[in-house]
Amino acid sequence: MSTTSTVKSDYLLLFRGNVWDRGLSPAQIQKVVSDWMAWFEGLKAEGKCLGGHPLEEHGKVVSGRQRTVADGPFAESKEAIGGYFYLTVADENEAIEIAKQCPGLEYGSVVEVRPVADVCSMRQRAEEYSTRQFAEATA
Repeated sequence: MSTTSTVKSDYLLLFRGNVWDRGLSPAQIQKVVSDWMAWFEGLKAEGKCLGGHPLEEHGKVVSGRQRTVADGPFAESKEAIGGYFYLTVADENEAIEIAKQCPGLEYGSVVEVRPVADVCSMRQRAEEYSTRQFAEATA
């Protein structure tokens, strides 16, 4: 029986910037898109990518106590999130190495690597607060 740990960690790759194709010919754009799809399908076949999707350029932003709804994020932004991959890999280093393979990097895309939390940080803080309040009340 093997005692080797096979614990995996989940990460999101967030693809930022949606103007990377400016100045490219249709043939160059097609090559990048084909390379991107091959990369995605390869990661899925290896069991490292559970899925991913491009995002529409237009959406809405809801904010504040008044629940204000506004257009955004603005499509012409280097910070706009254009899509994501959901990875399950050994560790952050593997997620970073995968991100470095992104075909869009050469053309100005940015890949943000974010760990998926096991527990919502707000929930964790609320539980810690409740535990502290209980301890103070029973002291």
